[in-house]
Amino acid sequence: MLIKLSIVVGAFYFIYQKLVNNDALSFSDFINFLETNTVFSTKNILTLLVLTCFNWFFEVLKWKTLVASIKKITFKNALEQSLGALTASLFTPNRIGEYGAKAIYYTSHFRKHIMLVNLISNFLQMGVTTLLGGIGLSFYILKYDPEINYYKLARFLVLVLLVMVLLGFGLTKSKFTIKGFSLEKMKHFIVVYPKNKIALGFLFSFIRYAIFSFQFYVLLQIFKINLSYLNAMSIITSMYLLASIIPSIFIFDVIIKGSIAVYLFSLAGVNELIILSIITLMWGLNFVTPSVFGSYYVLNFNFPKNQD
Repeated sequence: MLIKLSIVVGAFYFIYQKLVNNDALSFSDFINFLETNTVFSTKNILTLLVLTCFNWFFEVLKWKTLVASIKKITFKNALEQSLGALTASLFTPNRIGEYGAKAIYYTSHFRKHIMLVNLISNFLQMGVTTLLGGIGLSFYILKYDPEINYYKLARFLVLVLLVMVLLGFGLTKSKFTIKGFSLEKMKHFIVVYPKNKIALGFLFSFIRYAIFSFQFYVLLQIFKINLSYLNAMSIITSMYLLASIIPSIFIFDVIIKGSIAVYLFSLAGVNELIILSIITLMWGLNFVTPSVFGSYYVLNFNFPKNQD
């Protein structure tokens, strides 16, 4: 019980620290700005919460679908595992704690495979982010022509590609394992994994992306930012792409997205305070709020029985 309570207290402490001790945007200025712009109207709150619910509905549905090839679970089980894992991983680098948090809901016989399923789930979401982000970034560069040192960028990309090739070659020649899972076994697992479930997982990832990116656009409209939907989406998708490739502690994800978003939207003439407020709201709606419900599941967690 002490460990579970520590996880919940730790998560809430980091949330508190981020909201109260934010150098980029003070909490009092944030609240005053929201009240001035009537963000707290009933209609706006309901619209934003409905979008948040749909976002997590499809995340839970994706997890239920993907994990079914290992063990069939109910939607309620998937909800508990998804929200509980979110709370437990909130302050871990790049949500790495989510892998272990979801695995402990299963007996030891299933845990290695559950971690691999979670890896597939994250790859699918990242695939959608990369695909749409690449398209959006191309449109953004064509429209706003940001100052980019293409020589340095090309040199950096070549260096990253070279490191990845050498790393991949080195791993294939070694007996590298992850929690006792060799690369060969991981490759075999992914190859034989049901393709129809991967297709469904990709579809749910795409729907999720469409929902939370649209939620960002709705907030722009609430703050009376005059941008067309396609123009706004080119900036939003570019922001999510660039933010996703920067390693971070998940609790500071809001800071990274804020810095990137401020720069990207500045070329469109959008006020910095508005963008920082929207980023904070998005973080609060899609991660803080679900983690509050997830804390209930963390506190009531029990290890699975061996006969399961």
